[in-house]
Amino acid sequence: MAATHIPDSPLDTRGRPLRDLRLSVIEACNFRCPYCMPAERVGEDYGLDAASRLSFDEIERLVRAAVRVGVRKLRITGGEPLLRKGLPALIARLAQVEDLDDIALTTNGSLLAAHAQGLREAGLRRLTVSLDALDPDLFSRLSGGRGRIEDTLAGIAAARAAGFTALKLNCVVQRGVNEDQVLPLADFARREGHTLRFIEYMDVGTCNAWDPARVVSSAELRDRLHAQWPLRALQPQYRGEVAERHAYLDGAGEVGFVTSISQPFCGDCHRARVSADGRLYTCLFAADGTDLRPWLAADIDDDTRTQALAALWRARGDRYSELRAGVAQSRVSASPSRRVEMFLVGG
Repeated sequence: MAATHIPDSPLDTRGRPLRDLRLSVIEACNFRCPYCMPAERVGEDYGLDAASRLSFDEIERLVRAAVRVGVRKLRITGGEPLLRKGLPALIARLAQVEDLDDIALTTNGSLLAAHAQGLREAGLRRLTVSLDALDPDLFSRLSGGRGRIEDTLAGIAAARAAGFTALKLNCVVQRGVNEDQVLPLADFARREGHTLRFIEYMDVGTCNAWDPARVVSSAELRDRLHAQWPLRALQPQYRGEVAERHAYLDGAGEVGFVTSISQPFCGDCHRARVSADGRLYTCLFAADGTDLRPWLAADIDDDTRTQALAALWRARGDRYSELRAGVAQSRVSASPSRRVEMFLVGG
């Protein structure tokens, strides 16, 4: 049966289309970052059971269905996605999906040196590397004692050599933890031609002991950078762009700020997330996901799969960050409400 392509992309209950899909290919990670996957809460063998993950066939069926309902951008996440065996082969398959405009991947960079060339040859065009510190000791602590800054920097250099000329670097800033890394990281990104994005420390999941007192607002970070290197605001490249972008007046590239805490942007959110075991989460802060595996089996026709995904999106009404903004931060911090862990959906 011919696949259904929905000409008018389905809208959720708040009028938002589905445009971006973040797809985790593995729950395991070789780091234990305290704000994501703290060692005291997540065992060393977590996520290593390959049987629980979507197969490459299931992933391809999912992506094809997502494209039919409006997805144009795909981001591969984890865990640490480079731990997934055969990942370049999957990238090559997804790069052939018609109407999928962009495939990106987010990694901690520690394994990137060995994989950058293969990923590029497979069809990957964009990379984002998480980088919360340049100081070797602090970098090690922020990775739960598992990471070395030398490995991540080698991965970044290998990516450039492979042809990834415009890397993005993501930094989560926590007050009293890595504030002193803001200017060194910005200087590094400016010199190397990368785009740095500062992300406000968010209350994702329930195991990272989130404290609103550790949030450093994007406005504060902008002021700090502007005092060192004057900035000018840039217009969004498209509706729903996550980062507020600013250009350096001296021409040394740009920097972005993700303001989920201080300035929620739920109204323009058009992202869905799928965990490695095939559960769809329509919000980063969702409590529950929907198991997609029944629709991803080989004997399910494309029409059924496409309509099922469209129906799930039409029922979406999430706006957690906006609701959080209307509640006293102390009450949010103490809230026992269950939320999906960041390491399940890649942030």
